[in-house]
Formats: sequence, structure tokens, C-alpha cells
Amino acid sequence: MKNLFLALGSLLVFTATSAQLKTEEKCPEIEVDILNGTINGMITPTSNAAQIKKNLICFSSFGEDPKAKCGAYVFYKDKDIYFYTTRNYVEIGPNFKGKLSIPLMGVARNSLFKILGDPQIKQTHWDAFKTAYGILILYYNSENKVDKIQFSTQSSSTIQLCE
Repeated sequence: MKNLFLALGSLLVFTATSAQLKTEEKCPEIEVDILNGTINGMITPTSNAAQIKKNLICFSSFGEDPKAKCGAYVFYKDKDIYFYTTRNYVEIGPNFKGKLSIPLMGVARNSLFKILGDPQIKQTHWDAFKTAYGILILYYNSENKVDKIQFSTQSSSTIQLCE
């Protein structure tokens, strides 16, 4: 009887320790290079869904139908970054959890000239800046501070945003 209790106790300890050895896949930190239009040095607005999911494994949802309302996409809702692969643009929301090469989120609109120059298009709630890779669009909240970023390889005349 004593040996039976010893065997069961050993089995329980072994099971508990093996359960602790399991590892989770860790999502890499997302780093956005605003001036070069890249994410983690290898993903661009023209990357397809498979390339994005391979390099940023922790996506929350994706759709691969290019004929859907907004086309194919890969979303990282918990990190507040969205890839619209059919439309070749990336959107970063106000709760972005990652690193921006130029920390634009929350920056006052009137201080952007020294960072980005004159906007190509200036509207009431957003500005569009021409970049080497295409276009950078900054949206402003009621305090006139950046609260959403979109960038694309498209130009201001060809970009099609998902509303």
C-alpha cells in the first residue's frame, strides 16, 4: 500500500512539472519605421497576408477575400495595428502597443512641420504627407493631436482607404 501511494505521488509530481515546461509562442515587438514605411524591417504595405502572418505570428484576425468590402486584411486588435493587404496600406490606432521610429502619436498638429515638412493635402481633421515610399496620413483628435496613422505605397490620388 505504501508503494502504491509513493507511485501515485511521484506520478502527480512528474505531471505537474511537465505541465510547467510548456512554452508559448511570443509575439515579437512591433516596430514601425515611419520614414521608410516598414514594420520590423521587413513588412511593407505591399506585403501579402502570408508574409505578415509569418513574421508577426500573433494576429487576432485575418480575411483573404480580395473582393470583400475592404479586401484582404490582417488585424492585430490587441496591438491596435491593421494591415489592409489588398489596398496596400497600414493603419495604426491611438492604443498602438509597439514602437514608432518617430513618436507621432499624441503630437500636436502645429509641431509636425519641423518633423515632416509641409503636408501635401491639409484637411480639417487630417493631413497627408508625401514620403519616399508613398503617403503618410495623420488624423487628429479634438485637441488637434495625432490619434491615428495610415501609410501606404500609394499616392494621394490613388489610395483607397476602407471606411
